[in-house]
Amino acid sequence: MLTFQEIKFWPFLIYALCVLFVVGVMLGLSYILGERHREKLTDEPFESGIPPTGNARLRFSSHFYLIAIFFVIFDLDAVFIMVWAISFRELGIAGYIGIVVFIGILLAVLVYEIGIKALDFGPKGKLILKNKNRTSE
Repeated sequence: MLTFQEIKFWPFLIYALCVLFVVGVMLGLSYILGERHREKLTDEPFESGIPPTGNARLRFSSHFYLIAIFFVIFDLDAVFIMVWAISFRELGIAGYIGIVVFIGILLAVLVYEIGIKALDFGPKGKLILKNKNRTSE
């Protein structure tokens, strides 16, 4: 039969009690020190008593989502490169060649994206100026 000391479950219990204590202190202090007011818009979702200033249903351009996808892709690539950097000595020349090919593909994709103007999501400034000059004549 295993005793309580042999299971070594007590560090988890101490940690759980510390977490519960900290959470209790934080909730108690926020209740004691927090503001108490009831206004017309206090129960509105998200606004917390502040009058809404507009519609939350904003329309974003598809370029916004394209840039977000590019960010996620290149962020994941950075994770792969960091993992390679941690273990580059163990990987040897095969790992080096692999990361060179990987970065080469990344650069080729980036050049392609720049070539098809996938990263140009702002207004075309020169076209706006050109059209403005035509309308003023």
